[in-house]
Amino acid sequence: MTPCISQATTLSTSFADDVANYQATGCRQVEVWLTKLEKHLEDVGAADTRKALSDAGIELVAAAYQGGLLLSQGEQRKAHFDHFRRRLDLCQAFGIRTLIVAADFAQSLDVHALSGAIVSLTQAGQWAAGFGVRLALEFRGTDTFCSSLDTALALVSQCREANVGVCFDVFHYYKGPSKPEDFDHLSVANLFHVQLCDVAGVPRELMTDSDRIMPGEGDFQLDPIVQKLLAIGYTGPVSLELMNPELWRANPKQVIELGMTALERLLSKAKSSQK
Repeated sequence: MTPCISQATTLSTSFADDVANYQATGCRQVEVWLTKLEKHLEDVGAADTRKALSDAGIELVAAAYQGGLLLSQGEQRKAHFDHFRRRLDLCQAFGIRTLIVAADFAQSLDVHALSGAIVSLTQAGQWAAGFGVRLALEFRGTDTFCSSLDTALALVSQCREANVGVCFDVFHYYKGPSKPEDFDHLSVANLFHVQLCDVAGVPRELMTDSDRIMPGEGDFQLDPIVQKLLAIGYTGPVSLELMNPELWRANPKQVIELGMTALERLLSKAKSSQK
């Protein structure tokens, strides 16, 4: 597994500043925040941006995120898939192999909507395959639909597309109804991306994204989770994703340095415990 920083962790800085800061701190794998990249490209060409990334030795290993694909209907669905197509173009242009897909928000859900979601996820996977992109479906613990790892895995399994897998976000694992036994169904074939953080002193019912802190500084039991990821043979990026306004106001270089140190310490400890 390799440490990675999500641009959500440095959301208040520009894309160009991120490139400079990640290079200066030795971070070489980045989970790009697509809105930030799109805004950057309004003023700087794609070729120049690719060169800046190459010169900095930075690889965009995943992109966050695309929503609206699974439950939308009619004109709304068309608009979301048009947006999705543009995002796939962008991923292809920058060699981004994995696009994170967030399940749609739903007040309620019936069996017909669930069947439609599987059809839409299948279609999205087929579109993405044409661009050489994998889709990583993220479950979200606060949502009505796809709030658990188990459900995300079931949707991925039923769509039967080899380039559709799961994004495992430890925050949503703790926040929602996921269970330890859900890990039994994870494999290198269906786990495409991992996002880590920690939370301290906040009940699960009350914790929000703004409570995310550095791994190892909170209450999450991260060591056994990382050990399970190692046990299934996952070797992909492990991304630090902190949507914390306090960290957005801090020195970005220091945040990146602390984040890389926390990730490297966690991964090293898990590897050592397996020997």
